[in-house]
Amino acid sequence: MSENSEAPGAPTAPGPQPEPIRFFGTTWVGHDGGYGLRRVGVAVGSLAAAVAACLVLRFAYQGLEIAEVDSLVGMLVIAMFSICSAIAFRKTWEGFGARPKDPAREDALRGLKSIGFIGSLLAYFVRSLMEAPGEKLRRAEYEIARARFEKRRSARTGNPAARRTAGRKRPKRA
Repeated sequence: MSENSEAPGAPTAPGPQPEPIRFFGTTWVGHDGGYGLRRVGVAVGSLAAAVAACLVLRFAYQGLEIAEVDSLVGMLVIAMFSICSAIAFRKTWEGFGARPKDPAREDALRGLKSIGFIGSLLAYFVRSLMEAPGEKLRRAEYEIARARFEKRRSARTGNPAARRTAGRKRPKRA
């Protein structure tokens, strides 16, 4: 959440601004601006990309068969992509609900998630059936930021000159 972050010349409301989500921008806040169509597009696109990736992996496996490599190598390739896809799915899914506690660990898993990209695509597909991927997390953060802003804003109302300083006491009335 960035407070009062605005593009030059673009007027925005005071306070924290919603964080944009890839493919959705800030349409997730009010579910406007083609939000429903974007969700359908993201779901179809991620599923199509996952299917295309599976076809590419199938061609790669056929290449291994043509090269007549040992069956152990073929099983290891299948196991590697399966395990990496499962881990990538889980990590991607967790990323939609909470910020990573250890960003360095997430960076270390980047290669594994790249190998298991099919799992990430499938997580994106399943999540886009329910909401914009990451919407729940960003909505919670945005609501908290708005509440804090409103609390600070309401605490600043009134005439600051009429406030007493902490060290000064009122004289007692008789």
